[in-house]
Amino acid sequence: MAASRQPASDKPASDKGSKKSEMSKSGVDQELIRQLAALLTETDLSEIEIETDNLKLRVARQISQAVAHVPAPAPSAPVAAAAPTPAEAASHPGTVTSPMVGTVYLAPEPGAPVFIQPGSSVTEGQTVLIIEAMKTMNHIPAPRSGKLTAVLVEDGQPVEFAEALFIIE
Repeated sequence: MAASRQPASDKPASDKGSKKSEMSKSGVDQELIRQLAALLTETDLSEIEIETDNLKLRVARQISQAVAHVPAPAPSAPVAAAAPTPAEAASHPGTVTSPMVGTVYLAPEPGAPVFIQPGSSVTEGQTVLIIEAMKTMNHIPAPRSGKLTAVLVEDGQPVEFAEALFIIE
């Protein structure tokens, strides 16, 4: 905890009144500092400042944030067909990439069904997802007709320019 004392006026500390208190050599009321420190702890505050005619006192403490360690979840059953890795997807001839930086949305609105499912057929120009960029919703059309074999992004995921989004074969 840190305490600093700054004179608020030119009055001497002896004009404080008849209150008996534990004063240090520097004229700081040690008991007052202890009471303020206890108040900081009780109220979970990080700083208190008081000012009287002849005293300005600030007591502060650093609040350490507890880090909760959460164990990793147990691995689930293996997936039958794993999605291609980003490196594999980038080299796949049917990969469709993001035309801009933004946030991907797989459905037209929260709670609505997704535009397309893996395994479904798409036609050229059909909206397959939305990318929000600078508060503008940009509908991303399928560049060609075919079968959607993999969706490489998740709903709400930020994407970069030219990042692989999905694969159409």
